[in-house]
Amino acid sequence: MDGYAYDTALLILRVCLGLTMAAHGYNKFFGGGRIPGTAAWFDSIGMKPGTLHARIAATVEMAAGLGLAVGLLTPIPAAGFVALMLVAAWTVHRPNGFFIVKEGWEYNLVLAVSAVGLATLGAGRFSLDWLIFGHNWFDGWAGLLISLGLGLAGGIGQLLIFYRPPQRTETK
Repeated sequence: MDGYAYDTALLILRVCLGLTMAAHGYNKFFGGGRIPGTAAWFDSIGMKPGTLHARIAATVEMAAGLGLAVGLLTPIPAAGFVALMLVAAWTVHRPNGFFIVKEGWEYNLVLAVSAVGLATLGAGRFSLDWLIFGHNWFDGWAGLLISLGLGLAGGIGQLLIFYRPPQRTETK
């Protein structure tokens, strides 16, 4: 494959993944329930305080999404994808199994792994990384380790510090 086709493929993947994630953040800020509705939902799933987590999630979704889309410091927004999707998979989708058709964690895995893959390959020539640095910013093993390491640390840290599973009540 010639270099321009490769870089075009990276651009297509970055823009699709990035704008998808940014749309989720936009929806939290400006969609139906906005931050108050999202905060109530976060409280209900055990991410407390809900308002803090609604703001953090919306901001990281938009920043990571747009950062990946434009290819700016690519492993950093990819780490945001990993952290966000780990928290979502653990708090919401884990009890439902793997498949998305049953509200499982399949979609979370695909977004996180795709972002890590892009961080490993690098943003390509059609990116701000290339424009600013003249090459990919920390691609290869460094991109993999930065995106996966920071993402897992962020997601696990958030779960350990803030996640309090809702108590299930038995009905008879």
